[in-house]
Amino acid sequence: MKKKITILLSAALLTTLALGHTSTDIADAKSTEVKKYKNCKEMNKDYPGGVARSASVKNKGGKTKYKPFVSKALYDANTARDRDKDKIACER
Repeated sequence: MKKKITILLSAALLTTLALGHTSTDIADAKSTEVKKYKNCKEMNKDYPGGVARSASVKNKGGKTKYKPFVSKALYDANTARDRDKDKIACER
């Protein structure tokens, strides 16, 4: 009888913890807003290497000084900053 109660309480505790983390993660994702930059000078203050859409994109412009920050949402909000359309906005 003690084993059944222990197993039941453990399962309830694990379920509560799992549900608690899931709801917190969803709330954090909804509250995060993506910043839209006016120009590359502003973006490069926060991201010196620019912003890449994915980690697998290659720079068309040649050698760069900094590695770009990877964020699909941030890139999508600032696609106008990608002049050469290589999926990296404001690369340096």
